[in-house]
Amino acid sequence: MARPVTLFTGQWADLTFEEICKKASSWGYDGLEIACWGDHMDVRKAATDDAYIAERKAILKKYNLGCWALGTHLAGQCVGDLYDPRNDAFAPPHVKGKPEEIRKWAIEEMKFSAKAAGRMGCYAATGFLGSAVWKYWYSFPPTTEEMIEGAFQEIKKLWSPIFDEFDANKVKFALEVHPTEIAFDLYTTERLFKTFARRPTLGLNFDPSHLLWQGVNPALFVREFADRIYHVHMKDAAVTLDGKAGILGSHLPFGDPRRGWNFRSLGHGTVNFEEIIRELNSAKYSGPLSVEWEDNGMDREFGAKESADFVKKINFSPSDISFDGDMKK
Repeated sequence: MARPVTLFTGQWADLTFEEICKKASSWGYDGLEIACWGDHMDVRKAATDDAYIAERKAILKKYNLGCWALGTHLAGQCVGDLYDPRNDAFAPPHVKGKPEEIRKWAIEEMKFSAKAAGRMGCYAATGFLGSAVWKYWYSFPPTTEEMIEGAFQEIKKLWSPIFDEFDANKVKFALEVHPTEIAFDLYTTERLFKTFARRPTLGLNFDPSHLLWQGVNPALFVREFADRIYHVHMKDAAVTLDGKAGILGSHLPFGDPRRGWNFRSLGHGTVNFEEIIRELNSAKYSGPLSVEWEDNGMDREFGAKESADFVKKINFSPSDISFDGDMKK
């Protein structure tokens, strides 16, 4: 099972597309999960301009890289979110501060993303859906069932026409289950799939780092949704509770050692990747293992190279024999 090892470019948007291609190739990656922000992918050009697609593919080929998925997290978040000023950072200048116009732009952007992914030869786009009820997760003042169900139905209303465009372009959407999303753990993910009547368009971009600190078992999550794992992020995290900070971040920035948990470079956290690979093998997952590199305590180029090596080492195939088979003859 030769799963490609890729690098998500979202944390490298300060570099040009060719620069990150050159670096990723030198670090030993097989390809990229291309973020649709910065210089890396203009989905509107990719959806309509043959020359732009040819140029992007030529750069990938120059560095012997493939591309199986586009990352559409920022626009996707703006589709389903309750607006606050932070969303302005994800939107173009002409719609900043205008919630309805941001949403309209984001819906169009996601439809262009489906076309762009198809034209790039990708089978999936990864990303977020947003949520109108994430801010109510603690349920005080009390959150009613009507509010929660209404939010799930709103996501269905907003995203169903977008998923129609994904279907038209033969591309899947892989949701990254993540705090701030309508689906952030196992039970909310179950509810989301039920809301969409298990529409095949919608699957998961499995990322264990967002589950670990919540207390959700990442390997069990893979087992539960084996047929819906469309893409995988390889990202580590470490829970470092010391009796002073909890898991809510304490309004401290990522990387601050006083936090109760932090993202870590692969192999430097507490995610059990061997169990995850075994579950992915059982699920017959053959797609990319995409490194999303986040660790404010480590040089990112050192970490990216080390992470590629880490994934290659742990990317083992399932056995094609039964070790005791001969004993049964």
